[in-house]
Amino acid sequence: MPRADRTTKKPLDTVVKFALTVFVGSFALIWGGMYLSRPDRSIPPYTVGSQAGHFVATYVPRDTQDEQIERLLKRFRKVGHKTRDFGPMKIYPTTAGDPGGRYRQIVIYVFDDHLKTDPEVLAKYLEGDAAVIKDYIQSMRGYYRLQDQDEEGGTGPMPHNGNMSNDTRILFSGLVTDPLPVEDEPEPDMSISPL
Repeated sequence: MPRADRTTKKPLDTVVKFALTVFVGSFALIWGGMYLSRPDRSIPPYTVGSQAGHFVATYVPRDTQDEQIERLLKRFRKVGHKTRDFGPMKIYPTTAGDPGGRYRQIVIYVFDDHLKTDPEVLAKYLEGDAAVIKDYIQSMRGYYRLQDQDEEGGTGPMPHNGNMSNDTRILFSGLVTDPLPVEDEPEPDMSISPL
């Protein structure tokens, strides 16, 4: 004979079901948003420190390897060849209002010292301040230059006034209309972690 005091399991209340749905849905939305907005890990993290006209000073973390800087420079090259829109690369238009395009000319310097990307330091370098030029050039980890159809990129200091440093290694030089070489892309990050 069944016991009379046995309690039957009650279904969850509608409010509790709604609260649980909101709770689980919130975590799913947060995870999905973080996954979709995760940074591009095929290039090193970089920041645009300053920009003066078509000159852009960027910096990467101090522990950035030369291979990572090469990948960053090749990404700039790829953008120059395909879309010539450096906006998604955090760079303001360098030739705004120019009928030839918003990025007809661009020179990007890559440093691993954020002090070199200070707007005042960049301005002094561009003005030709002798006290700044030598140190500024020696501190460069890489550069990318695009002038109309001509482009060049390399690691180390950018050649200055026809002089090239022993530390400079030119990665590419030519026209943006030249076909891009087929290179192995780094393995895509398949991690589901947004961090």
